[in-house]
Amino acid sequence: MKKVLISSDLPQIAAELLKKEGFELSAWHLERPMTQVELMAETKKNNALLSLITDTIDEIFLNECRHLDFISQCGAGYDNIDLKEATRLKIPVANTPDAMSQATADIAFGLMIAVSRKMFYLHKTIAKGEWGYFRPKANLGIELRNKTLGVFGMGRIGTEMAKRCVGAFNMKIIYYNRTANPLAEKMLDARFADFETLLKESDVISVHSVLSAETRGIFNKAVFNKMKPTAIFINTSRGAIHHELDLIEALENARIWGAGLDVTNPEPMQAGNPLLSMENVAVLPHVGSGTIEARNEMAKSAAENIIEFYKSGRVSNILNPESLKSGKLALD
Repeated sequence: MKKVLISSDLPQIAAELLKKEGFELSAWHLERPMTQVELMAETKKNNALLSLITDTIDEIFLNECRHLDFISQCGAGYDNIDLKEATRLKIPVANTPDAMSQATADIAFGLMIAVSRKMFYLHKTIAKGEWGYFRPKANLGIELRNKTLGVFGMGRIGTEMAKRCVGAFNMKIIYYNRTANPLAEKMLDARFADFETLLKESDVISVHSVLSAETRGIFNKAVFNKMKPTAIFINTSRGAIHHELDLIEALENARIWGAGLDVTNPEPMQAGNPLLSMENVAVLPHVGSGTIEARNEMAKSAAENIIEFYKSGRVSNILNPESLKSGKLALD
């Protein structure tokens, strides 16, 4: 009987599926994430790990737990995992890339609208008793219809965001990606652009890329200075992709018009962060996948990765397929 550690309090469907297939489970049920020491200690008792983005699965962890057959990440992002080291140690890693696309695209789309009409800020003025008389030139937003959306990372979530913008506001779509996305081009009349063109032409830039050495801190002072002064910056991917102090400066100096963030740098954001009091900013606490449907699907998919691996030695959502090339099968 294979033993699986579930590192967080996930929807019950994950445990139900794994138990049905005969796995022995242990799970972490405290409100806080495990420390790395706790995670290593518990993982050593198990054959597979069902992990979350809050788990630190670095070189130290992987070498301490090199016995692992498999890691299944509950989520699309995996920058908490040293994938290179896992591959070197022949530990297969999988994620759940399709489970949260709709929910996260909804958040990006909602933040864009909220920023364009100063919704978060205006809500706070009501709470402070500042809803006074009608002023025709006060608190004006900007319209999105027929504007240009620039997608930084045209994958599943970026494509869903673009669909919403085309359908609701007839926005033009340009995108920057590691490779061209012919499906998005055909379906949305999207245009592949280099990074400089994306910055120059976009009225809204929405970030949907993975966090990597190439994307870490890429949206910095120099980049914000190349955007339109009327542009909105949206990030629902990873906070480390933008330099937060540079973003604050760009907003304070009207280098860009507004920003909508579901991810911050660092996380959690401190209550005194100046972004929280700016008119043209909307910030959420990393809740892109925060729907009942998405979280259930994430848990289900993460469990199915483990089941598929132990049944066949292969996984549809594998991130490092080269880790399986040694001939080691899951059931060995």
